[in-house]
Amino acid sequence: MATLNKYSRRITQDPTQPAARAMLHAIGLSESDMDKAQVGIASTGWEGNPCNMHLNDLAKDIKRGVEKQDLLGLIFHTIGVSDGMSMGTSGMRYSLPSRDLIADSIETVAGAQWYDALITVVGCDKNMPGAMMALGRLDRPSILFFGGTIAPGCHKGEDLTIISAFEALGAFSSGAMDKSDFDAIVKSACPGPGACGGMYTANTMSSAIEAMGMALPYNASNPAVSLDKSKESDAIGIAIKKLLELDWTPRKIVTRESLLNAIRLIIVLGGSTNAVLHLLAIARCFDLELELDDFQYISKHTPLLADLKPSGKFVMQDLSEVGGVPAVMKMMMYHDLFDGSQRSVSGQTIAENLEELPALHEGQKVIFPLTSPMNPRGHIRILKGNLAEGGSVAKITGKEGDFFEGKARVFDSEEAANDALRAEDIKAGEVIVIRYCGPKGAPGMPEMLKPTGLLMGLGLGKEVALITDGRFSGGSHGFVVGHVVPEAYQGGMIALIEDGDRITIDAVNGKIDVDLEAEEIERRKSFWRKPDHKLSGYLSKYRKLVTDASQGCITDA
Repeated sequence: MATLNKYSRRITQDPTQPAARAMLHAIGLSESDMDKAQVGIASTGWEGNPCNMHLNDLAKDIKRGVEKQDLLGLIFHTIGVSDGMSMGTSGMRYSLPSRDLIADSIETVAGAQWYDALITVVGCDKNMPGAMMALGRLDRPSILFFGGTIAPGCHKGEDLTIISAFEALGAFSSGAMDKSDFDAIVKSACPGPGACGGMYTANTMSSAIEAMGMALPYNASNPAVSLDKSKESDAIGIAIKKLLELDWTPRKIVTRESLLNAIRLIIVLGGSTNAVLHLLAIARCFDLELELDDFQYISKHTPLLADLKPSGKFVMQDLSEVGGVPAVMKMMMYHDLFDGSQRSVSGQTIAENLEELPALHEGQKVIFPLTSPMNPRGHIRILKGNLAEGGSVAKITGKEGDFFEGKARVFDSEEAANDALRAEDIKAGEVIVIRYCGPKGAPGMPEMLKPTGLLMGLGLGKEVALITDGRFSGGSHGFVVGHVVPEAYQGGMIALIEDGDRITIDAVNGKIDVDLEAEEIERRKSFWRKPDHKLSGYLSKYRKLVTDASQGCITDA
């Protein structure tokens, strides 16, 4: 059997470290506690966001479950940023960078304190990939615990999510909705704690991480406010003890095949394009090979089956009620779309986890059958061409069509594009170009939920395309292309586009081009100058360190 306190013994069993033991006695540990394995419980809980507001209480429940196993549970905290609240403002520049701060802070505390194992308690978009990046670097027995999805809101018999509020703004701006309905939707969209309810980035990443084997079964789909979620804390304690005994670390669980499993599940569920960025970054922290072309290949050979918001009807709680993520993985495994031989944090393989679990409920409507998929190929498309030589990422469910050609309407900021949309100054058939919003240009690669929400609310979701070197919320839908590489700030083609240029987006053949002769491109390059955007503080540091989107926007390259 493995030594459970393999790391903490460096400070608890070494007679030359009396100060460490003295400080541990000061927090209430006894002499016998010095022999116990120490489990760091990293909570991303904070009061300012429904996704995270309940996590500190869950961390305390998990601590009790850990200590029932004769282990020491030691809670510490890291940051969070609310994408929904910062969306459409300059505060959104901090969202993606927060992922790397979370990773760095978890690595820092666990490394400095010599914790033997880790449990990360996470709830919002960047919490989960940030935690996974840290766990890959540290490689100590670990489990990720997702705080669960929010319940749907309701207005006039219709289920609501946070995206409903953004789309209501577009409808209200166009006169299609009155103020009383607009105000009611805003007040009802988020009824309590939990991550945004559709297959947006948080639920996408929790599902992907369960597919990777780094969360226990049902963790991704159990709602935040449910008896099932509250029961998970004891199971976490048992599982972390078993991982310590087996010495199963994240790098023994997460393999390249685990990552491919995660991508297949994301395609089946219609998950967020942000998963491309995050899985690339996670792969880097686990020293695993993963490229944009892997997403393109899997999407070409994997169907879209889930009728989940933002493009579909249902929310994560609905999926939970018909069998949850395990039932989807079980169905995929049966049809050779999932490798069940991969390990999981339960101490068993995923196939062993799923063996006794129920299948999708008979007659359920959330997941389409393989014989009649929503789309026979996946919604994540990697597009390349003279407009994105390093690649770009589109979310094409099939409802938008697969081809778009139109004249460019160019904006050097999201704010300018939003102003034009609110003024109804965008015409059907145009391609909105929002640039200088990349990882270095913004910096921070902000999400574009506000303009896509306005487009939907204005009824232009199928009539207008939008491309950007920024990124999209998991709640965005429509004919949208993000993650354009090279970005405008680095002199990419997107920086050279002018109003009226003809842009072609061909999602079938994976092409995105602007119709310009080579001579004209060179002429425009000769006049282009990098914007002089003065920065200080963390964003300045981030701009200097961050890689491009095709490499996952990592800062430890």
